[in-house]
Amino acid sequence: MGAGAGSGRGQLFLRSLLFLLLAGPPAHHPARGQLRYAVPEELEHGAFVANLGEDLGLDVSTLSARRFRIVSRAGARQHLEVNLENGILFVNERIDREEVCEAGGTCLLHLQLLVESPLELYRVEVEVLDINDHAPTFPWQEYVLEVAESAVLGARFPLESAQDPDVGTNSVHTYRLSPNGFFSLEVQTRSDASKFAELVLERALDREQQRVHRVLLTALDGGVPERSGTAHILVTVLDANDNVPAFDQPSYGVSLPEDAPAGTLVIQLNATDLDEGPNGEIEYSFSGHAPPRVRELFHVEPRSGQVLLKGRLDYERASLHELYVQAKDRGPSAVAVHCRVLVHLLDVNDNAPEVTLTSVSTPVLEDAPPGTVIAVISVLDRDSGDNGRVSCEVSPNVPFELRSSFRNYYTLVTTQALDREVVPEYNVSITARDMGSPALLTRSTLTIPVSDVNDNAPRFLQPSYSVYVMENNAPGASICSVSALDPDCQQNAYLSYSIADGHIHGMPVGTYVSINSDSGHMYALRSLDYEQIRSFQIQVQAQDAGFPPLSANVTVHIFVLDQNDNAPVIVSPMPRNGSVATELVPRSARPGYLVGTVSAVDADAGLNSRLSYQLLQATDFTLFSVAPDTGELRTLRSFLEQDASRQQLVVQVRDGGQPALSATVSLLLSVVETMPQTLSDFSEFSLPPEVSSSSPLTLYLLVSLGSISFTFLLAILILTAIRCRGERRSRQGDSCSPPRCHCCPGSRPSSDGLKTSNLTAQPPAGTTAATCLDVPAGGPPGYCYKVCLGPESAQSDFMFLKPCSPPRNNEKDPGKRSRPEQHLQVSKEAKQPNTDWLPPSTQRPALKRY
Repeated sequence: MGAGAGSGRGQLFLRSLLFLLLAGPPAHHPARGQLRYAVPEELEHGAFVANLGEDLGLDVSTLSARRFRIVSRAGARQHLEVNLENGILFVNERIDREEVCEAGGTCLLHLQLLVESPLELYRVEVEVLDINDHAPTFPWQEYVLEVAESAVLGARFPLESAQDPDVGTNSVHTYRLSPNGFFSLEVQTRSDASKFAELVLERALDREQQRVHRVLLTALDGGVPERSGTAHILVTVLDANDNVPAFDQPSYGVSLPEDAPAGTLVIQLNATDLDEGPNGEIEYSFSGHAPPRVRELFHVEPRSGQVLLKGRLDYERASLHELYVQAKDRGPSAVAVHCRVLVHLLDVNDNAPEVTLTSVSTPVLEDAPPGTVIAVISVLDRDSGDNGRVSCEVSPNVPFELRSSFRNYYTLVTTQALDREVVPEYNVSITARDMGSPALLTRSTLTIPVSDVNDNAPRFLQPSYSVYVMENNAPGASICSVSALDPDCQQNAYLSYSIADGHIHGMPVGTYVSINSDSGHMYALRSLDYEQIRSFQIQVQAQDAGFPPLSANVTVHIFVLDQNDNAPVIVSPMPRNGSVATELVPRSARPGYLVGTVSAVDADAGLNSRLSYQLLQATDFTLFSVAPDTGELRTLRSFLEQDASRQQLVVQVRDGGQPALSATVSLLLSVVETMPQTLSDFSEFSLPPEVSSSSPLTLYLLVSLGSISFTFLLAILILTAIRCRGERRSRQGDSCSPPRCHCCPGSRPSSDGLKTSNLTAQPPAGTTAATCLDVPAGGPPGYCYKVCLGPESAQSDFMFLKPCSPPRNNEKDPGKRSRPEQHLQVSKEAKQPNTDWLPPSTQRPALKRY
């Protein structure tokens, strides 16, 4: 073993420290926007390399937040690392230069440093400096050298070269030979600056005196401290074979494409030996220090000297292979001669570009401005020349483009504004194509989701809603549902519904309807009444949960549909005595004579308020008819003598609802000979709109008016009865004189009262004659009363009975005869009906009240 073979890790660390002290601190060399440092190999974990935070001008306190890191390819070893607390680049794991860089020359580690927010990319090159961590080694610890005893003085015998993985001064520098009396050592330098030793015969050999000579060969490198390796050489003296093979030239060069198949002839070697027989037969083989990689790739035919390809070549791994082939004859004391074969590989475009997404910032906000960096992309092609030149492009029709920052590094940026509602996600195809022939390409797809921004207000499915609700609905029942859409997503599309503040008939809108904030279902909070409110409108708002929130309003028109829940109310005729309405009909009435009009109102609407009139009961159905649409009561024919003077009718008013509701009114028609000018029960009542829509109020007013009228009429009747009794006492014994009474003395009493009465013809207007009506009394036969009405009393609401006898002779005070007229004048001052409650003029009755 060599002197340095047993060196420990402590000695290695001391040597590395001595190297750093002699070489000075690592240097950084900015060149074209990148930094370069130098660091020796075999440093321990944590060894300082450089202060990147200071050299790059970065704020050390933000390195961790900005995710400052070294970007490396998948599977690659991370020799260096960055301390995010102080920005120092340190050794992460031991660096073996001979392992990292198989070929000689400068060994560089290329680092890509990435920092985000904003996204920045830096390139750093770290040169791994060789230290003397390997001692020279020989292929064998002992080998035999056969030398013919006939060898002349000065003969040279090439020895096996020692190998040292180190480079530069740390590689094999010289050889030394242990002292002996026959051989000296001469060190030679090859064209590639490598050293090899030759044993020079200084004294003639005598096999008979000494058959074997032992010497120690030591190989020394030029490192500090110096390392060495040894090999024992056993020199065997042979009988004379005084010619050695010779190659045509000491070095050969050949070019071979890297995709050459196994079995390809690399080169045909040729060596000659002037000897004859076995001493002239040559065998070829690799020299002892041929590396295992060469033996795996190439094969030498022993007899022919052909060098054949055995394995698969790879230009990207090694572009040059150096083969050392020896030729040796088969004679005794054969001496091997060596030649060097340099195999230059020709690059073939056999490597497609590699696309690596170094950093991806996704998802991207839809309101990101043009030029926003989405990803950093690195492209690598292991080929050389045009085969390794790569162009990169993205798929068309996407709002992204590639911008080149460094060689083979691109940034993917936006070119225009994005809209998630139009395209929520982009699949960007990145194509890397080299310049080889034929060109190779690689496609990589990057999925870029677009994150939502609350840039869309809710939108209702309809510009407005019309809702029809049947009145008398159940409180809490659903009446409709509104729905809005928001093209945003997640919480920006989560909608809540509410009702805007407002009032309906003085009441807050919240007392009428409510809405489910999640589903938009609307509910009636109270039972609606068509007669009180027929329609109203509310404003419904839909608001999303974004920030800031956006909203939209829609108008909901609610129409209350009528139900047949109100029966008709008869407003004319109104009975004055609380039982039936009494009317007068002239006996001379012709067919079609308008007796009066039955008027009714219905608080409902539509068909529910469409009224029809019919005669439900009648004393004689052939005498009267009721118009079904207007309620006009007319005669069907002329009155006959046998027709009763009192006709009882029942008129029914029926609405058009389902089921139909109705009301009836009873009429008592008195057939008279002459019509007094009195107001009939078919009075001109006109109900204000609020009464027509509020049946309880109408009922109260009608009851009050009827009660007052009945009380007043009762008082007048009592006064009249008292007066008649006083006059009857003053005329006891008198009978009704036919010439004076004009009463048909022969008429028989009738319990029917008005059935046997008749009216005299009315005088022309403007005369002072009185109108008289003979009324049979319940007293003795021939006694009657006469109803006398003056011209002015025809307008009165009341009539007075007076005896139909002539004035007595003992009546001295003629003023007493005018007392009835005085009563008539008083009655004219009585309160008239409230004309605010009269029916419309089109339905005013043609008859006056009896």
